[in-house]
Amino acid sequence: MPEEVAPREVYGQTLVELGRENNNIVVLDADVSVSTMTSLFKKAIPERFIEVGIAEADMIGIACGLAANGKIPFASTFAVFATSRCFDQIRVSVALARLNVKIVATHAGLTVGEDGASHQALEDLALICSLPGFTVIVPSDGTETAQAIRAIAALDGPCYVRLPRGKVPQICASDYKFQIGKAYEMRPGKDATIMAIGTMMAPALEAAAALAQGNIDCRVLNMATVKPIDEEAIIKAAAETGAIVTAEEHQEHGGLGGTVARIVVKHKPVPMEFVAVKDKFGMSGKPAELLKRYGLTAGDIVNAVKTAILRK
Repeated sequence: MPEEVAPREVYGQTLVELGRENNNIVVLDADVSVSTMTSLFKKAIPERFIEVGIAEADMIGIACGLAANGKIPFASTFAVFATSRCFDQIRVSVALARLNVKIVATHAGLTVGEDGASHQALEDLALICSLPGFTVIVPSDGTETAQAIRAIAALDGPCYVRLPRGKVPQICASDYKFQIGKAYEMRPGKDATIMAIGTMMAPALEAAAALAQGNIDCRVLNMATVKPIDEEAIIKAAAETGAIVTAEEHQEHGGLGGTVARIVVKHKPVPMEFVAVKDKFGMSGKPAELLKRYGLTAGDIVNAVKTAILRK
């Protein structure tokens, strides 16, 4: 079994490394630094850490002021607060002004677990992807998280990175190279393509392995950059495999699936199925139990692939 690592811990560690390399890195948090792991930066470089308290909209405003003065601010809180509570500030002060603000949100999706529906961000990608100029990334494991955080630090422009609460399997190889806007082929295949992000990458690979036992050869693409998405890889997969399944720990509307479908229908229409939350709020429960209840397991991906292939 692959080692499991919490991407938010890797985020905190990478921030410390970046902060020591670049004096313009400033970190802000909204009273949850122990959970987002920005507390590591606070301990290592306290003079460039700003604790704004339970005032998420103020955090975004302060980050904008820092960015306007040449700093590279990383603003963090839980995904449900980072997007829903701050959307007006993000839209007007970050996106419209095209400021170099990095919003890295943790505790996204159903796997927040027992905290329940109020804390389970299932619509954050829809909100942020609607804003012009934003780069939106959903890393699949610790390795990809570290590389993605470094990539956005070097990119001039607004960015949103979505991280889970818990640990996930380390699925990226040691020679993995993350590139903004590029899909990564985790497994080749000719019969169908699974496109997944974040916590759904490990189940996608598990599903592909199970399908192979039944002689279904399934390509698996890591679509970590949801925006700008890799249109070339999507069109190529549609043309070469003839069926696509998307998998995400997010609402079916407004996330990865809708973005891929828009490109597929325009360039190379093929059958598609969507493994995602079906227009429902979450609930309190163990992460694994919630993923099963909402149809976000490897078995659900297997069934979706078989359905898509039958529709060819």
